[in-house]
Amino acid sequence: MPAHAPDGEFCVSPVYLAGSTVTGDPALQPLLGQGFHLHHDELSNVYVASPEQHIRLGYLPEGEDCVLWKIAVHSDPFGPPLWLATFDNNTPTELVTAFTTALAHDYAQGHDTYLYGATGRNRGFQPLVDAGWRTSEGPHLSVSVAPDGLAEMNHVQGALDHQAELSGYQSRWSTSGGRNGYSARWHATFSTRTPSHLIAATAAPIRSRNTQAQPHRGPGDTSTPTGTDSARRPARNGSPSPVRRPSRPRPRSGFGDGQQRAELCTAEPRRPRPIPLSSPIRPPCSHEAPASPCRPVPRSPVASAATSCASS
Repeated sequence: MPAHAPDGEFCVSPVYLAGSTVTGDPALQPLLGQGFHLHHDELSNVYVASPEQHIRLGYLPEGEDCVLWKIAVHSDPFGPPLWLATFDNNTPTELVTAFTTALAHDYAQGHDTYLYGATGRNRGFQPLVDAGWRTSEGPHLSVSVAPDGLAEMNHVQGALDHQAELSGYQSRWSTSGGRNGYSARWHATFSTRTPSHLIAATAAPIRSRNTQAQPHRGPGDTSTPTGTDSARRPARNGSPSPVRRPSRPRPRSGFGDGQQRAELCTAEPRRPRPIPLSSPIRPPCSHEAPASPCRPVPRSPVASAATSCASS
């Protein structure tokens, strides 16, 4: 490993060690391609919703906790979500993209499997079982662990409180990966009613050992990332290369005085806010971590473009 931070793109394998990219565009595009509406707030957080308001996604680089992505599905646009999926700010973008691609496919088909699809445990685990992950099924907890022990998926049996799941206190499904350390580990959760075929779609790239090229913006690069920043290059070899992406400059929001906001993750639980009915909810950090700053997450270039238009 070089003593200095590498510049440009470098390859990481397996995918669950790749970390998040500098842009959320790849995961937003499947839904935007189905005619979903895009909005952003004054902090450049991005909100995407289906025309009927049954599917809502929040991309929250300027959020108040460690969760970067929230996807909520409602049977009643004015009621609480049927189910909620969350991905924190270290989650490999490929996993979020796999989830939103499967969700967009369901929506495009015109049926309601994304609302009321089967929630069986076996289908969610199947891609990992097929890939040879060590899987054990217990009466209270089922676990599937990667061969190198650096990623796992868990399923909890028994009754869970729906409100507690939506608030981030409980989760039926959870998956995590990466090496130890607050800046390397990632965590994702799925509530009880999340259709298992969507969880399986997320597990498919988790099991993959294909190498991913990780774009990096050097310390002197203050340009706004574009969708091309997430371009992937083929691997030269398939050997694992758990390279941690170097730190990047924290982006400014582009609104108001542009003051930079420091996001802190603490091991102390937070009291969740009441669930809003018009946008994805914000659960607290779902994993334990030392009291250290979260890895900075740049804002979406989609919101950046809107900012540029507003200032011109």
